Parts: sequence; structure tokens; C-alpha cells
Amino acid sequence: MTVSLPPRRQHTHIDVSLAIVNIVLLLIFFFMVTGQITAERPSDEVELPISSSLPLDQLPRPLLVVTRDGQWLLDGAEVAPDLLEVALEALPEPLTLHLLLDRGAPADLLVAVLQNPALAERSVRLVTLKERTAE
Repeated sequence: MTVSLPPRRQHTHIDVSLAIVNIVLLLIFFFMVTGQITAERPSDEVELPISSSLPLDQLPRPLLVVTRDGQWLLDGAEVAPDLLEVALEALPEPLTLHLLLDRGAPADLLVAVLQNPALAERSVRLVTLKERTAE
């Protein structure tokens, strides 16, 4: 006597590769469209922040003021960039030098000041003055 068994069912595998390709293509199209929107340049001008005035006597000390024309003032006394190390050695340690540059000064002036050998091993903080608003 022969017994016939039911035929084995083939396990069906769901192929998700087509769905993954569709999702990837949709993401590519999405980023292409949104990338074109954000690629617009509104303006080449940069607006610097403006705030109100703070008296110079309330600024932290020691204060190194570098004017737009390149004059250096350490706590109100003029100092040559080459002699800054000598002037800073007279101040008590630990020293955090506060640096104030003119708002309209070029960025390369800041880089040149920070590359001064006297500031190599010192802590430097940038200080900003607030602009007075006409009331």
C-alpha cells in the first residue's frame, strides 16, 4: 500500500529589493529638490551684531585694545607689539588677557594679534563693546 503525502509547499520569499530601490530613489529626488531650494544665496553681506554701550572702566582687566589703525593699548597705556611680553610679565599671574578690537577692523588684524609670541602661552578672551543706540 502506498501512502501519498501532500506535496511540500514552496516557501514564498518576499523580495524587498524593489521596495528598497523605490525608497532610495524617492530620497534622492527629495534631497535634489530641497537642495535646490537651499542653494539660493540671499546676500553676500554679513551684518555684524550690535548692542548698547558699556563704559570702558567696567571692562575686565588687563585689557589690550587694538585700534583699527594698529595702535596697541594695554590698560590705557600705549605699548609696542614687540614689548607686549615685558608689559605682561609685570602683571600678576594667573593672567587672562582680554582683547578688544575695533568692530570694523579687518579679520587679519585679529589673526596678527593672536600670533604675537607674547600671547602664545596665555589665555586670551575677546571682549566686545556695545554700540550706543540713538534714543
